[in-house]
Amino acid sequence: MKIGYQGVRGSFSEAAIKLYFEQESDDIEVKQLKYETVGYSDFITMLQDVDSGKLECAFFPVENTTTGIIARTYDYFQYYNVYAIAETVARIRQNLIVIPGTKLEDIKTVYSHPEALAQCSNFLRNNPGIKSVVYEDTALAVEYVKNCGDRSKAAIASELAAELNDMEILIRSVQNNNSNMTRFLVISSNNEYHPEADKVSIYFVTRHIPGALCHVLNIFASFGINVLKLESRPIVGKAFEYCFYLDFTGNLNDPDVAEALRRLKYDCLELIILGNYKTSQIAL
Repeated sequence: MKIGYQGVRGSFSEAAIKLYFEQESDDIEVKQLKYETVGYSDFITMLQDVDSGKLECAFFPVENTTTGIIARTYDYFQYYNVYAIAETVARIRQNLIVIPGTKLEDIKTVYSHPEALAQCSNFLRNNPGIKSVVYEDTALAVEYVKNCGDRSKAAIASELAAELNDMEILIRSVQNNNSNMTRFLVISSNNEYHPEADKVSIYFVTRHIPGALCHVLNIFASFGINVLKLESRPIVGKAFEYCFYLDFTGNLNDPDVAEALRRLKYDCLELIILGNYKTSQIAL
């Protein structure tokens, strides 16, 4: 069983796979599955391999409690025949990683992914002598610092990345918020949903009339359906026009949910069901 993730060994996405298959799932058969993780340098190639069946599934980061929605990943859902079949929420501990023996006063530059740097903005603000530099991946940033052999350089990444590269964690948990978490959707080309699924994700485009979005939300309210999250995104190629991503509680087999979606499809220009899955068991 091949499972994709964006990044290299030691990335937070790979750690999320381990969390889901070895800890979070309450399905014994899932816990016992043998799997191989496959790292990708970009999301598009990974999605193409899910769509074509080369990957059984992939782990897709979509939201962080510190920096919010990871918009570029949500937008890819429109272009591939993939579905969210599960989710997991991983606690993110960002660590300052250095060449062994390095002291804080030695560090002049720190490298990491822009999301990670944003999650550690307070640490960077409190250490103005350290310049932050964007790197394509947190774990690759650790590998880069190691290969440089320069104690003036450091990286921000996971504990696993430090272990894999025989590097030292100088300061643990440098993120702004100790409850910093990232939500991952498990995506597959198979749209057979778990019978106990209790969360639905959809994409829709409203008609260009007054009160269109309000009417959509009223549909959910009229059926007593709880809307969990609503995000707007620009539609590529259509200047200043927007689509919406929405999560709500429910199961596609529920008659009320089915009727709400039927009405929504009638009232919207476009509607795509992105997935129906069980809410993560991680206590928030």
